[in-house]
Amino acid sequence: MSSTVDRIRKLVSDNLEVDGEPVNLPDNLDASLLDAGVSSVDLVAFGKLVSQEFSVKFTLEDCSNLNSVQSLIDHLDANAG
Repeated sequence: MSSTVDRIRKLVSDNLEVDGEPVNLPDNLDASLLDAGVSSVDLVAFGKLVSQEFSVKFTLEDCSNLNSVQSLIDHLDANAG
């Protein structure tokens, strides 16, 4: 099975775009998808996709605390079912 990082990278590149171009995550995963130009509406849809892919539910508190791709990965590794 692919690592969480690999799976998130694939989900991002397959599902998120900025100005019609796929988003490619930088090596530094402390980056925010909002800082990369992803809209908040697209982030909500992406969160639903991640929730389904990893069989994890996000609370409102989780969403406000997940400020970077790395924090999302850490949360998934700790909570995915």
